[in-house]
Amino acid sequence: ILCIASFRSFSLPLSMQSAVHVTHCLPLQVEKYLEPFQLSLEMLQEVSARLRKDLIRGLGKRSHHKAPVKMLPTFVRATPDGTEKGDFLALDLGGTNFRVLHVRVEEEEQRVLKMNSQICAIPKEIMLGTGEQLFDHIAACLGEFLESQKLKGQTLPLGFTFSFPCEQLGIDKSILIRWTKGFNCSGVEGKDVVKLLKEAIHRRGDYDIGTVAMVNDTVGTMMSCGYRDQNCEIGMIVGTGTNACYMEEMKHVKRVEGEDGRMCINTEWGGFGDDGSLNDIVTEFDVEVDKTSINPGIHIFEKMISGMYLGEIVRLVLVKMTKDQLLFKGQMSEALRTPEQFETKLISEIEDGLDNTKKILTTLGLDWEPVDACVVRLVCDTISSRSARLCAAALATLTNRIRTNRKLDHLKTTVGVDGTVYRKSLNTSLSRLPFSSFSIELQKAVCLLAPRCDITFLVSEDGSGKGAAMVTAVCACFLIPAFILATFPISV
Repeated sequence: ILCIASFRSFSLPLSMQSAVHVTHCLPLQVEKYLEPFQLSLEMLQEVSARLRKDLIRGLGKRSHHKAPVKMLPTFVRATPDGTEKGDFLALDLGGTNFRVLHVRVEEEEQRVLKMNSQICAIPKEIMLGTGEQLFDHIAACLGEFLESQKLKGQTLPLGFTFSFPCEQLGIDKSILIRWTKGFNCSGVEGKDVVKLLKEAIHRRGDYDIGTVAMVNDTVGTMMSCGYRDQNCEIGMIVGTGTNACYMEEMKHVKRVEGEDGRMCINTEWGGFGDDGSLNDIVTEFDVEVDKTSINPGIHIFEKMISGMYLGEIVRLVLVKMTKDQLLFKGQMSEALRTPEQFETKLISEIEDGLDNTKKILTTLGLDWEPVDACVVRLVCDTISSRSARLCAAALATLTNRIRTNRKLDHLKTTVGVDGTVYRKSLNTSLSRLPFSSFSIELQKAVCLLAPRCDITFLVSEDGSGKGAAMVTAVCACFLIPAFILATFPISV
């Protein structure tokens, strides 16, 4: 029933559906601004097919160098089985804040018994400064945390979630390919980030760490959820950025020796479209966001989906509508005129009801009428829905690939999910109607795009940081490298 209803919703442009429900007096001209964001089921199937080809290119021994979707081996060979135990540290770096954690796992209880954490901000000047400044800042925050937890005398293993595209050469060696998400620290690209972290800790000289397990945030999310549900074989992030990992058959991972078993692959799907393959669905507003970003031409798919960019896309649409006299009587406020002043978090707040919308428009200094509030809400819903449907197309590509790889008629799997864009959409209310939340829109689209896959979505309780600790726990508990291929050669 859900799939049939979803199919019908795809047959009518989203803004037209919403306009019928919300109001009968929206200007018809609004449709021309929103139509480029409305992707049909057929177009989403085409997007999925293009990504499928890019996955194969990224896995290839000779083709991966030019592949926009990097398909990076992680050396993680399985998910947790509940026998892990011990005390572990974790660092989770992936945005303007990073998290330090102390995790205690007890095998007898088969659960995490203790988890203390501390959030540390990363100032803008450090995000754009030198690599040494960044890692000195991380080491300082880690030291403060160890002091507060009375752990400074101990040498504990550490899981390091580093949520940027890296070429992982082993579980403890990871080369940064490029910065994303607003970071541009000098002297880090092309370097081993584990080594840079250890050097920063050594410069301090007041504490030490044990073995380090390097983990992408998608892998951390998969591992965190995998500890609760052993069917979890995909990790997905939809937050400041977007990315996913999944368990691939080793025989297809041509860059790493070995044919048996599986390995978790960090897709880096944010780079999908960097070769121009999505140009036919990229809008003029996406082009402007990319052009003014810190990394033009890079991570095109991510810029159409993730929290760092959605608010700016909405702002640009509203600015053009206002200039064309369709909104606010043609009068713009300073907040609307200023780049990045329309934060992505406002999208979900606006979708949650007209009362919220009116308050936000007032806060932004706009002189609005009721029809303006309806149009703004419609714009937010349209752009949020496109994000969810593109994400669904990519996720369906992974689930369909897993099913095909295993020659299954039907696949039952769990996707571990984290990220603010997804999490914020879970707090739905009746006032949101007729608009669907991001999570609901995503699930409806996946149902259509992967009809032979039964997918459960599991939100990571403690983020990818705990998952990094779980990887470290498995490394510490199993000396035979059946889980981590730390010594296997990789083709670069």
